[in-house]
Amino acid sequence: MHRYFTNQRHEALRRRVRDFAESEVRPRIAEMEAARTVCHDLSRLIARQGWIGATVHRAYGGMGAGHLAKTVIIEELSRVSGAMGAMVQASQLGAAKIIHFGSAEQKKTWLPAIATGACLPTIAVTEPQSGGQVLGMTGTAVRDGDDYVLNGRKIYVGNSHVGDLHGVVMRTGEGSSGLSAFLVEADRPGVRAGAQRPAMGLHGFGFGELFFDNCRVPAANLLGREGDGLAVAYSSSVLYGRPNLTAVSLGIHQAVLDETSRFCAERERYGKPLANLGNIKIKLGRIQSRLLLARLAAYHAVHLLDRGLPCDAELMNAKLVNVESALESARDAMDIHAASGLFTDRPVERYLRDAHHIFAPAGTSDIQLLRLGELALGAPKGEWSSRLSDVVRTEAAEDPDEGAAPARLPRERTELQPTG
Repeated sequence: MHRYFTNQRHEALRRRVRDFAESEVRPRIAEMEAARTVCHDLSRLIARQGWIGATVHRAYGGMGAGHLAKTVIIEELSRVSGAMGAMVQASQLGAAKIIHFGSAEQKKTWLPAIATGACLPTIAVTEPQSGGQVLGMTGTAVRDGDDYVLNGRKIYVGNSHVGDLHGVVMRTGEGSSGLSAFLVEADRPGVRAGAQRPAMGLHGFGFGELFFDNCRVPAANLLGREGDGLAVAYSSSVLYGRPNLTAVSLGIHQAVLDETSRFCAERERYGKPLANLGNIKIKLGRIQSRLLLARLAAYHAVHLLDRGLPCDAELMNAKLVNVESALESARDAMDIHAASGLFTDRPVERYLRDAHHIFAPAGTSDIQLLRLGELALGAPKGEWSSRLSDVVRTEAAEDPDEGAAPARLPRERTELQPTG
């Protein structure tokens, strides 16, 4: 089914990522599960493959391959390790802010490093007291001569402990126009990461706290203009966060089907394989059906995004469908495994734990439904896919034969005003 959207280059990329994941990532899973901390060296090894730069323009050394290619990369890594898929998606989300709002100088400085894996970027928006209410943040950035001085605390920062460049949204004024975004190097004085806390799943990936204590940042590190912070946060979440997390869910979902099918073929009941039982076939059929629909929703949404077409609703729906269906299928898989699924010698319990981690970021299912309901009532918010269409439209969509056209620098973004 996915061949309706992917081409030979996508499938060749899939094979490369799958081979890498099997040979380099799978042998490390037991170690990551036992340690339950960030796996620095594997994160760096993956970054050096160039996959963080999937949507970075070739003029900056990136793949210029687009959002569908990005989805394939994250999906195949997540099929083996949700943690490493999450690591890649978080870094690609961190790159979005520079792609969307970076100045020419910021792009020349940072995008080549991101594309080669020398720099792992993050995005830091959420605060303890405000949660998903972005406008409730209280962290501040105060102008002082040629610098800004940042003070505040950010939580749930993907790659908090392995990231090199944090995209930080702080308050510079009042209201929705009083948020601004900054590029902050991880080794800059006044920045520190909080202690790593063990989580339920995604072991090997870190999403922790960052503290800013009188952190002085040059005014040249401002992303866009003062007041663009809300637009930076929202556009990155909608156009990268939702499809990236969709891809993680999709990879986990595929792993659930693969593992459960193997289990049913190997395990015998009444002298025959478990798969011979009609009720087991029905449960497997439900998992297969959900997966087919989930992949269709995921690929369709990023296919539109690659072409610069309006697709905010499709991106929301893809995240909703993929998260909910992966969770349902993981629960069905646990039912089929019964007591066998409770032990860590089989990965199905890990898939269930990891799938739960994708529920909240970039909006819970209720948030996606709320926004889709607003769309049904004729009052959609944002439409970032339309407003940033010139930026998200990819070379791969415009140039089907990769390498046929010389690399050109992308057009600078148009002026944008944030919406609530």
